[in-house]
Amino acid sequence: MPPKRHTPDWQNITDEELLRYRIRDMGLQIPGTVLESRVARLYTELQEKGITFHPACYLADEWLCPDREPIIGIPFYLAQPRLVAIEKRMMLEAEGSTEEWCMKLLRHECGHALNYAYCFFTDRNWRKLFGPFEAPYYHVTYRTKPYSKRYVLHLEDNYAQAHPDEDFAETFAVWLDPAHDWRVRYRGWPALKKLEYVDSLMREAAGRPPLVTTTSQSWAAARMTSTLSAFYDRKRKYLGAEFPGYYDPGLQRIFRVPAENEPADKASNRAEYFLRKHRKALLQCIALWVPQRKYDVDRLLEKLMARCLHLDLRLRKSPEETLLAVNSFVTAILASLQRFNGVHEGK
Repeated sequence: MPPKRHTPDWQNITDEELLRYRIRDMGLQIPGTVLESRVARLYTELQEKGITFHPACYLADEWLCPDREPIIGIPFYLAQPRLVAIEKRMMLEAEGSTEEWCMKLLRHECGHALNYAYCFFTDRNWRKLFGPFEAPYYHVTYRTKPYSKRYVLHLEDNYAQAHPDEDFAETFAVWLDPAHDWRVRYRGWPALKKLEYVDSLMREAAGRPPLVTTTSQSWAAARMTSTLSAFYDRKRKYLGAEFPGYYDPGLQRIFRVPAENEPADKASNRAEYFLRKHRKALLQCIALWVPQRKYDVDRLLEKLMARCLHLDLRLRKSPEETLLAVNSFVTAILASLQRFNGVHEGK
């Protein structure tokens, strides 16, 4: 285990040196950072709704609200701009790095925290509207109905459809957002009943102390003994296919990475352009061989196009050979995902 160190010299330390640091030795905290004002903004929004219970926030390994514990964990990297940059370098994005994104996630996690603080999930009407709180939790494998009006639209990937608890948290987040006129936005949607229910719950909770409190800080950054490098190794393995660069090796076998200082090529030789040009044909062909909806196939193609653009991949073989290779690659991915989903869905 690496020895304890002094807090990093953020101005002069290199990324490589930071990656060798234990996270708990970085001296990270919320006060004095952009997170302080964002958490204060969340509390102001709660206060303006009459909610006097303000869930405590702490730095954790990711965005979280521990099961049935009314406290909010915020990713430690958001407390330091250098760590935000490393997160983007290692994971290709930093969840919550902009103020708007961060506030969306804070409102969502706050929905969980209030649900647990006041035990809303035990209410019969809660279960009637959102479903059983004890339902199995499949973050990666949940199937969505992208055009359903039974759910609010807040975080990406129709996250309200992942689980009843997430549905409640997303509904609460929309309700809390002062920029959201939810009565107008969701007029005529079945989701409006959920919003009205949340509104009634919060009116009842206004000014009331919570039924459940906690000082526990699960997965707190202050206790993380792993180095930053080891943390990212584990994170990539855990995310698997959800990691944005997961399919890069396969794409690089089909297409080619341009040589250093290679001049810009014409658009027709770029992998992203090629996939976009043949998108419709690929979609129709692949959909014949896999049970997934065309919507899901198209989302995967969009992800692959984004990675091709990011990597600046070029055609390696003839268009005919490339189409065949892409077809086989995407079909194999979807078949693998279907097998994984089938195990979890009990098929």
